[in-house]
Formats: sequence, C-alpha cells, structure tokens
Amino acid sequence: MLHSENPLITVATDPYDRPMFMQETSTLPSAAAPSSLKNYGFLGLLTLLNVMNFVDRQLLASFSNDIVPDLGLTNTQFGLLTGLIFLTFYSVAGLFMGTLADRVNRTRLIALGVGFWSILTAASGAARGFVSLAVPRMLIGVGESILTPSAMSLLSDRFPAHRLGFASGFYYMGVPIGVGVSLLIVGYLGPMIGWRNCFYLLGGIGVFLALVMLLFKDPRVIVAESSKTEASSQGFLDLLGVLLKALKASPALVMTIAGGVAFHFILGAATFDQLWYVQERGFDKAEIAQITGWIGITAGLAGNLFGGWGSDYFLKKTGAGRPMFLFFVMLLLAPINLAYRVVDPDHWVFWLGVFAGFFQLGCFYGPTFSTVQELVPVKIRATVVAFYLLLLNLGGVAIGVTCAGIYIDYLMASGHSEPYTQALLGFTVISFSAIPLFYFAGRRYQQDQKRLRELNDVAEG
Repeated sequence: MLHSENPLITVATDPYDRPMFMQETSTLPSAAAPSSLKNYGFLGLLTLLNVMNFVDRQLLASFSNDIVPDLGLTNTQFGLLTGLIFLTFYSVAGLFMGTLADRVNRTRLIALGVGFWSILTAASGAARGFVSLAVPRMLIGVGESILTPSAMSLLSDRFPAHRLGFASGFYYMGVPIGVGVSLLIVGYLGPMIGWRNCFYLLGGIGVFLALVMLLFKDPRVIVAESSKTEASSQGFLDLLGVLLKALKASPALVMTIAGGVAFHFILGAATFDQLWYVQERGFDKAEIAQITGWIGITAGLAGNLFGGWGSDYFLKKTGAGRPMFLFFVMLLLAPINLAYRVVDPDHWVFWLGVFAGFFQLGCFYGPTFSTVQELVPVKIRATVVAFYLLLLNLGGVAIGVTCAGIYIDYLMASGHSEPYTQALLGFTVISFSAIPLFYFAGRRYQQDQKRLRELNDVAEG
C-alpha cells in the first residue's frame, strides 16, 4: 500500500483495479465506536427531510380527487405528472447528484436541494393546467434527487455495518410517514384551506428546514480539515466505471436492483389508489384520505422497524443476505395483496390488505438500500444509491404509473365497469416477479460480499 503524507488518507487500488483514495474506517464516527447519540439525532433530521420529500412527492396523488377535476386532467395526463414528467428528471439528475455527493460537502448539497424543491412546491400550488403544473414538477425532481444519495452516504459514514440496516430502515420511515401525512393533509387541512394553500404551506416549511441543514457539517469534510489536506476525487465517468465493474462482479447486486424495480411497478400504479377508493369502492374522498393516512403511518412505521431490525437479525443468524428476508415477506403477503383488491370494502380482508400494502412498503427500503451499499466499494456508495434510485423510478414507478394511466383510460373507453381495479390487479401480479429475484439475490449475497472483502484485502496489501 502506498501512503500519502496525510496519515488519515491512503492511496490504493480499488477492487476493480482503479486508483482511488480510501479513507481508513477509523477516521469516521461509525468505525471505531458504537453510534453516538449525536449520530442518532442527525439520523432523525435526515428522516424528517425524507418525510418532507415524500409528502411533497405524494401530495399530488393524494389530492387527485381535487386536482384532476380542478385542472381538467385525464388519467393519462395525471399519470405523466406523477410518473414520467417528474421521475425522468428526478432519476437522471439523481445519478449526477450521486457522483457529486461522493465528491463535495454533502450537508450543504442537501440544504441546496431541499430549498430548491420547496420553492418549486409552492409554485405548484399556482398551477392552472397541465403545462403549468408539469414545469415545476419536472424541476422539483432535480432538487429531490439530491437528498437520498447524499443522506445514505452520510449514514454509512456514521453507522457501523451491523447497524446500517436499522439506520437505512429508520431513514426510510420517511416514505410511509410522508405518504400518510400527505393523506392526512388532504383529509383534514384540504377541506379547510384548499389544495393550493397546502402546497404553499409545504414549500415554506421546506425552506426553513433547508436553512437548519446548513448548521450541520459533513464528517468527511471535518476529516479533511483536521488534516489540512484534501483528498483528490474521481470524476463522474471514473465513478461510473467503478459502478459498472461492481455490477459485473456481483450477481446478488444485480438481482437485488432488479427485484426492487419489479416491486416498484405496483407502487407506480398505486398512485391511482385514492381514485380507486372513491370511484369504485364508494368512499368519501376526505374520509378515506384520513383513514388510509393513519393506517399508512402505523403500518409503514411497523414495516420499517421490522424491515430494519428484522433484516439485520436475519443476516446475522443466517448469512443469507437481506434480500432473502424480503423474499419471505413478499411471499407471505402476496395472497393478501391480491385478495383485498376484489373483496367488498366492509370485509376484514380489505382492511388487512390496506395495512399489508403499507407494511410491505416499509419493509422494503432498509434491506435493499443497505444491501446495494454493502456490495460495492466504499468510494461509490452515493453513486450506487443514485443509480438504484434511477432504475427504481424510471424502470419501476414511472412505467407503473404511466402505463396504468393509459390502461385505465383504455378500459374506461371500452366500457369496463372497474378499470381501476383491473389495472391495479394486473400490476400487482407483475410486481410478484420480485419474489424469485430476491430469493436468488439472497442466496448469492454471502459469496459476493466475501469476494468483495478479498479484493479489498488484496488492494490494501
């Protein structure tokens, strides 16, 4: 191993035969000692920002019963607004933001992103039609793409490997809480102040939180400042090159990513859930938003904690890998996820299915995001998260919501009595392809991680 003048930084060859700067693990808070109370507080702040992220993202779908008729949107247009228009910019920009987070001050980058998307959220409230809503939604995707790659990279610096599943799962409590809060806003605040004022209010809160984020320092920058030197960083194409080699070297990584994409097909189609509840299951729009909001928060939190702690424990006891944990979860919940779409809403299976959907969503994020980070070199953790998000959103959610919208309009034109039910059932079945993918990823996980460790050992001499 070649040493630089800075004892905190070593120059080595990474597992994929590229020169890279490697920070010794003892320089960062997560490596030498158990995670401190300060790190858990920082995790709480990042989780709050992720809640805001998903409130903003979901609010359009949650207000669908108000926004669609108010702006005169078709299901296809609504699907584009919540799908391709938003997610294309979010996903593509996210890949650049991921590589940027591997090279710059991550806390300042997050503050910039939160402030940018919050201003545009407020602008969304002034929309008067499809185009005037599409423009801010496109640009919001650029801002929101900064958060998760930067946050996951920061958490991997602050928490040890055996706690990373918990930290990732806790951070991703922002998904069910954010979705649930958006529904509660629709159910309680929407009737009082209207959907436009809700967007204005959300934007103002986001700008305040962006200013709060500026008060925190990036631990990677602290290390560089304490040594009075800066590590040279690899460029965008260099990081992508390492990522591509990581994908070729790890079938478990590829199958975990593919399973996540398949799982997100139904998440995209589920954008039409509130329209389904009202138009085909007979609920009042405010009442069902309130009910599903509380269920979403409760079941989602339970799923996140179960997915984080449970997958950590499963990995420790079996070594089979966290994707195998998700295989069992999805296999057990599959019959319920189908049945509740076809039973009457007064049947207990219906409400069990609503709960199970949010619970399964909560279980997903901690295991998969910790897995993709564990199967790549440390240097590209933010990059692989951004790449994963790109595929989840463009390959999963965007296809799900866009195709579901087109299919629903087709079924309506054909006179189908329950177009929403038909579309949601179809995409649920498609999403089941994630089950075998997670199974094989779990079986291969231990072999691939062992190979990565061996290559790291060779690189470090």
